[in-house]
Amino acid sequence: MLRNLCRPCCSIAPPDLLARLAIEGDATQREAAVRALATSAAIRSQRAVMGRLNRQLNLNIGQMIGFSITPDRRLTVYDNQKNGRSFLPGVRVRDWGQPPVKDQAVNQAYDGSSATYEFYRDVLQRNSLDGAGMELVSSVHYGVAFDNAFWDGGQMVYGDGSGRIFQVGGLTRALDVIAHELTHGVTELTAGLVYSKQSGALNESFSDVFGSLVKQYSLKQTAANADWLIGEGILVPQLGKALRSMSHPGTAYSGDRQPGHMDDYVDLPDDNDPRNDNGGVHINSGIPNHAFYLAATALGGSAWEKAGKIWYTALTTRLRPNTQFNEAAQATVDVAGSLFSATEQTAVRNAWQEVGVLS
Repeated sequence: MLRNLCRPCCSIAPPDLLARLAIEGDATQREAAVRALATSAAIRSQRAVMGRLNRQLNLNIGQMIGFSITPDRRLTVYDNQKNGRSFLPGVRVRDWGQPPVKDQAVNQAYDGSSATYEFYRDVLQRNSLDGAGMELVSSVHYGVAFDNAFWDGGQMVYGDGSGRIFQVGGLTRALDVIAHELTHGVTELTAGLVYSKQSGALNESFSDVFGSLVKQYSLKQTAANADWLIGEGILVPQLGKALRSMSHPGTAYSGDRQPGHMDDYVDLPDDNDPRNDNGGVHINSGIPNHAFYLAATALGGSAWEKAGKIWYTALTTRLRPNTQFNEAAQATVDVAGSLFSATEQTAVRNAWQEVGVLS
């Protein structure tokens, strides 16, 4: 039975971008992309298994795999020392409450995890990813010049970047990337959205939503003055400015295929070909991403105050593993009405209508 629960690893690098560079990039990009794809393919994600066990059997996965869940240890950072999965989590280098160390990747992973924890606690009243104080574990310096970062179902793992696809050090520098990946943990432990086609695109979109909100909250930005970019400045400049744009899907990097409307939905098979992105999970997430941007900017103020709470409540109480776009849209409309008023409900409905999900 557990064999059927496995899903590909949720990682920040869009596999279709890596696949394209493996074919069309220059020699150094091809080498880096092939390495990233091969390493990512070898990582058989534990996310779905862990999330399903936590939800259905009420097992404390964090304790089962050796991570403490105690009030005095909110997070811990390890150094993988350029090794692989057999060495995870690695050597402990910074415990909760300890001062910064010389290694900036360690400090960035620590600060980003802490900021994400505080956002969920202070804004959404959620006690860590599982709602029960789960320790946030991070490992930096994974692999050799590894161009990716991922949530593996129990912890965060960061490569250093090769300087050919991702800037060296960029993956731990981007707060929204850290919050995006950690939010996959929240999704797996609540809605459990299957990482394929529309449910997978929703999985990716909710991570983008809360990745962006954690960044906006940290910078004290309103919806109107946020950049709505995911991973701004972490790609090498010749590839593009960011991984995704929630305000203008399809404009983040060279070859970005994200649509912003259902008329342009990309119907791809989920066939283990990285070019097809698990049925377009990173690609078609542009549609719900844009709906959230439209709702947040229509509601005004700080996006986490209304739109964020609507999306969070829908994710954690209304969505199921195979939820499709139209079902998620209706859930957010319903939640907007129950949490706020007809004004907020209309703004959310209009946003989904504008991207062609609701009629």
